[in-house]
Amino acid sequence: MVRSTTMMRARSWLARWGLWVGLAIAYVYSFPYFPSIQSANELPRTYLVMAMVDEGTFAIDTGVRRWGSTADVSPSGGHQYSNKAPGSSMLAIPAYAALKAVKVAEGTTPTLAEVVWICRLWTGVLPTLLFAALLWRFLARWAPEPSTRRLVVIGYALGSMAMTYSVLFISHQLSAVAIGTAWILSVWVLDDARDPRWMLAAGLAAGAAPLIDYQAAFAGVPVAIWVIARLRRDPRRWQIVAAAAVGAALPIALLLWYHAVAFGSPFRTGYAASTTFAHFHQKGLLGMDRLRAEAFWGSTFAADNGLFVFCPMLLAAIPGWWLLARRPAERGQAVVTLAVAVIYLLFVSSLNFWRGGWQMGPRYVTVMLPFWLPAVAAAATAAERRWWTRGIVVGLVAVGVVVYATSCALYPHFPDRFPNPLYEVTFRLLREGHVPWNLGWILGLRGLASLIPYALVVGGLWLWAALPERRAWRSALLGAALAAAILGAYSAFPRGGPGEDAAYRRWVAGAMPR
Repeated sequence: MVRSTTMMRARSWLARWGLWVGLAIAYVYSFPYFPSIQSANELPRTYLVMAMVDEGTFAIDTGVRRWGSTADVSPSGGHQYSNKAPGSSMLAIPAYAALKAVKVAEGTTPTLAEVVWICRLWTGVLPTLLFAALLWRFLARWAPEPSTRRLVVIGYALGSMAMTYSVLFISHQLSAVAIGTAWILSVWVLDDARDPRWMLAAGLAAGAAPLIDYQAAFAGVPVAIWVIARLRRDPRRWQIVAAAAVGAALPIALLLWYHAVAFGSPFRTGYAASTTFAHFHQKGLLGMDRLRAEAFWGSTFAADNGLFVFCPMLLAAIPGWWLLARRPAERGQAVVTLAVAVIYLLFVSSLNFWRGGWQMGPRYVTVMLPFWLPAVAAAATAAERRWWTRGIVVGLVAVGVVVYATSCALYPHFPDRFPNPLYEVTFRLLREGHVPWNLGWILGLRGLASLIPYALVVGGLWLWAALPERRAWRSALLGAALAAAILGAYSAFPRGGPGEDAAYRRWVAGAMPR
């Protein structure tokens, strides 16, 4: 009797907390940090955090002098500045200050690796885990079954760019969390008649999005139009508008102040001051000059960087939008989310620097991914009616989890010279046994053995989503077979030659800790 009660309690605890504990372990398990690659995205943000706390300035001269410059540093007024939007660095201030206080108490100073780690944790991992919990509640309107919702949330958290830009100190995912939160809170206030004071938080999140990553502002346009349209029938309209405006004012003012101090004008960004990539950033509007077919294909279906190649789960949104559009109550959300998707696909297709350097998927559109999830959830719910349609969704989720969860644990950077980076970088690292620092090292494990606990957690999460009960065995088996077939088919994509092999040995395998 005691044993039975204990097992029941364990199952209850697992059902309630297992997903979040598993995701947390997956996100913090590995520390893929490689000093030799001089990350142009992480270092300027890290330098800015330290400059603000240590020196009370936005100039990153000390960091550049001590650890080296990168391509994403802009000169202005005799000083060096990060050319990134400053929001993620500003959010990291309390985390770095706490780390510094601990190290001072120990009689030491933080290393660069420790600062990068705490910034990744504070501005990437924690916000995404909290956002996943918010999505869990929000997606219930399209996926009321917990097993279906679990599949979608795992597909997003472990099988998309959301994971890559959470475990790195790069602001794309944090901006997605900000604008996604603003959208969700707006829906709750306007559609579910919740306290209009929540619009203060919605406005704060919406205003923070471009403070974190400039292009996040594009997602706010369809959301704002939807809010304005809904307000016409809401007697609380002025209270809602006032709350949202007050919330948005602070981060927007902060961004304009940063621009004025660092670059001489509230409306001059770090990209305008950039010298390394001036020929890209200063052409057209923020680098957007004309639509390019190669940019669209290269960002969606190309083997080296395609959104749907690395995260095919998103294809389920296409029938999902059709399902939502057929329901009058959901038609507004279908329009908003589809508009965001179209805007960002057009955005990345019009950039003259659309490839964006080292990335796992078209990172400039990471901010749009939460807006695909209602349609994905609706399609996944409809797929539950037949075992084989459910199996397709399960398989598509599995492909994304293998691509992103494996790559993020090893080397979450696909250098832009590899035509088939999944095989030429991720799977080759596995084959050769190269592994970065992770929690397994603390247990005395090295090489592939150090990834066994991680693989068990990630694999267990996917299996839990794929096989929530015994009768789902056929769809789970089909999903596993489909994922294996798709990943196997990816091996047929072209690969590089001697030049790519040399790049792998220098920048990938050569960067691994010994």
